[in-house]
Amino acid sequence: MNHLILSAISLLLVQLSSFGQELSPYIKVGESTLSMQELSDKVIQTLEDNSFNVLGTYNPSNKSALKVIAFTRNDLKNTVIKVKDRGALAAIMKVGLVMKGDKVVISYTNPDYLLRAYLPTNYNTFKSVFVKFSSDLKNALSLLGNEFTSFGGTIEADKLGNYHYKIMMPYFTDPVELNEFSSFKEGLATITNNLKAKKGDTKEVYTLIYEKEEVAVFGVGLQSTEDGESYFLPKIGEDHVAALPYEIILQGKKATMLHGKYRIALHWPELTMGTFMKIMSTPGDIEDTLEELCTK
Repeated sequence: MNHLILSAISLLLVQLSSFGQELSPYIKVGESTLSMQELSDKVIQTLEDNSFNVLGTYNPSNKSALKVIAFTRNDLKNTVIKVKDRGALAAIMKVGLVMKGDKVVISYTNPDYLLRAYLPTNYNTFKSVFVKFSSDLKNALSLLGNEFTSFGGTIEADKLGNYHYKIMMPYFTDPVELNEFSSFKEGLATITNNLKAKKGDTKEVYTLIYEKEEVAVFGVGLQSTEDGESYFLPKIGEDHVAALPYEIILQGKKATMLHGKYRIALHWPELTMGTFMKIMSTPGDIEDTLEELCTK
């Protein structure tokens, strides 16, 4: 009987721990006087020395002052794939580097924030795995700085699983279908070949493939000077560079993307409607570009 009471109290505490708690999309590690290349190499080495797997790097907007390092770890990767509705999107975290004057600001995507958003009904099921991942990541990156301050706006933790920017705006559960192929193999080959050809002024930053589950996530750099990152990123904030690159997820025969009006708002939650209106065409532009990558 006492065991049942203790279990009930423990469950209640877990549920209450996130009630009213506000989370931000990014965590600032600190600043460094190393060059961008030296710091990038050090971040990569630090991640790899601590059992994280670096998937790819690139310079958003083709700017040497911006750098993103995408990574995962086996425990995270092997857990999120259990969630059938695009859970694999939660496998990839990013470190963002932004040169400001003679220093480089180091930040990373807050795992707790993204995992709650991308696993809307499954976060608590695997919470112990996610808490350990987040703690280990912080410990690893503490070799590079000691600030660990949150930034980028806030959303209540218990609202992230059902987040949308404004009324009538899309949710996580409203993905955009890019194409349906005859098979997973065809879809994988089509997107891979188009990325290698840099179709639509794109860059392949990483590809994470789950062969057994027939799922693949593609990190896509949007390099068009007319409507890509160099167009929208300065308008909404380069400090959030770890939001990039944008993703295509192929599950079985179907390729989808998160709706721009959801994904951009999730990663820039403090955006005013006025600022959002300045990039009004961006969600559609991204959809057009990623759809092109999914077409032979």
